[in-house]
Amino acid sequence: MKVYISATLRNYIGKNAVLSAPAENIKELLGFITDEYPESKNILFDENDELRSFIQIYAGDENRSERSFWYQGIEDGTDVYLLPSIAGGSPLSGLISDERRKAVAFDDSEVERFGRHMLLKEIGVKGQKKLKASRVVVIGAGALGSPVIQYLAAAGVGTIKVVDHEDVSLEDLQSQVMHSLRDVKRPRVASAKDTVRNINRSIVFEAENAVPDADNIAEMIDGYDLVIDCSDNYKTRYLIGDASAILGIPLVYGAVYQYEGRVSVFNLNGGPCLRCANPAPPPPGLVPTCSEGGVISPLPGIIGSIQANEALKLLLGIGEHLDGKLLIIDSLYLHSRILKVDKRHDCPLCGEDPTITEVQDFDYEEFCGLKPSGEEVPIAGFEPEELAKKIENNEPITIVDVREPHERSILRFPNAMVIPIGQLVRRQKELDPEHDTVFICKEGKRSILAINTLREAGYKGPLYNLKGGIDAMKDIIFSHEGAWL
Repeated sequence: MKVYISATLRNYIGKNAVLSAPAENIKELLGFITDEYPESKNILFDENDELRSFIQIYAGDENRSERSFWYQGIEDGTDVYLLPSIAGGSPLSGLISDERRKAVAFDDSEVERFGRHMLLKEIGVKGQKKLKASRVVVIGAGALGSPVIQYLAAAGVGTIKVVDHEDVSLEDLQSQVMHSLRDVKRPRVASAKDTVRNINRSIVFEAENAVPDADNIAEMIDGYDLVIDCSDNYKTRYLIGDASAILGIPLVYGAVYQYEGRVSVFNLNGGPCLRCANPAPPPPGLVPTCSEGGVISPLPGIIGSIQANEALKLLLGIGEHLDGKLLIIDSLYLHSRILKVDKRHDCPLCGEDPTITEVQDFDYEEFCGLKPSGEEVPIAGFEPEELAKKIENNEPITIVDVREPHERSILRFPNAMVIPIGQLVRRQKELDPEHDTVFICKEGKRSILAINTLREAGYKGPLYNLKGGIDAMKDIIFSHEGAWL
């Protein structure tokens, strides 16, 4: 059978995007992959040999993640997809009531501005009034938020609220086309406001420079017709997913990683929620985030444009939506597919007997089942200045870099051993248990996973994490070899 490997898994499966496997069912397929690529076992299965909950397996458009499906035969010609989390029909009249639509009016300039919309029979004057009456909240004003916000403004959505807490940085400009060089070090929401005003000054723009959490997320989105998730981390995504489902607000989901993007619609007309598609995020550090793994610059534009398109169709009540579906686009190999997302009867959020009835903050590691128990040794770490001093003093330490090759090509850590996390157990003899071993990655998350992996394997030497990762040492290490302050 042919199996397509998601971009987030390829580094563990020989960098393959597609495999041909001599297997007749999911059980045989997983056995083939873990035998051929031993490094994949740690990311696919937990310590109890259970498939990790953030991994979904599809045969055609059917979800076969449950173990009970693993022994069922798969028909010849059916493609299989391995999908970790990264990140149906049409309502009769859209999300905007007739009363709200009738309460708005157009001036002459708006008639001229939106004339090409009004020529579309599915939109017309009534549809354009629905857009003007709409209230949409976009969470995230970065790579995905850039096209979403601009297209909503250009389309005439009447009220756009943008939530983001970060400032524009120089590295953002590679993919965040809403911001420009003059916006560097400004709040993203301020830059977004200026952009929207340059597109359409009649729009009501609401900026909220804040971090979504359990205490404020419901207030952020309550009273809006639609939520669009353009965030870039798992914790925020699940807060958005939980809050929107509890409040009954449709959610347009989008995610990007390297060359792969995904779009779906959740919470629509009793359809599945985010937790139906991805019951839990991956453990911290196991799968790099977009900021760690990178993304090709046009991809957020592609995915964000599709999110905006889904949003407009929902507001207008036209066309077919991605409710109960997951669109996957691989821009590197020009491959796309729509998979079915079933509503899970046992879903803790929207199932028959929900256990999540209010938005709760959570510890990410505890949520993923990786919170250290009282018996486990806490992970020690060095501040960037401490590590730099040890290197300058030529202290006997071993530095292990667990980053991806493309990350190391941007910024090389001098005199570091390169050992991917999946190879640590079999290569642990290369480490000297008499010396301190310091693990480094981009943000200090994957290095923690590396330390836990070695401890689980029985390694007894002293292990340390570089706090904050390479990002925290940018003022100490230059990008060329051997350049230390």
